[in-house]
Amino acid sequence: MPEEKTGAEVGTIEGERHLVKVSVNEQPVEVLGPRTTGLEIKEAAISVGLQIDVGFQLIEELPHGRTKVVGNQDVIEVRPGSRFLALAPDDNS
Repeated sequence: MPEEKTGAEVGTIEGERHLVKVSVNEQPVEVLGPRTTGLEIKEAAISVGLQIDVGFQLIEELPHGRTKVVGNQDVIEVRPGSRFLALAPDDNS
C-alpha cells in the first residue's frame, strides 16, 4: 500500500504546477502551486518588490483566526486567495 503524504510535509514538489495568486503582507503575489515551499513564496514576494527577505518568518493565515508558521523548506498547498504574513525575525507583532 503506498504511503500518503500530507501537504505540510517537508520534501519534494511533484506534479503539474501552475501560477496561483496569493497575498503576502496584503500584497498580491503569484507563486507556482498548488504545492510550493515557504522559500518560494518569499522569493516570489521579493520579486514583486515586497521589502522582505528570505530570513523573515512566514505565517499562513488560516480560517477562524488561526495561523501556521511555514518554514523555508516546508511544502504546503496553496489556493487562490491564500494569505500569508512575512515578519522580520525581531518583529513581535
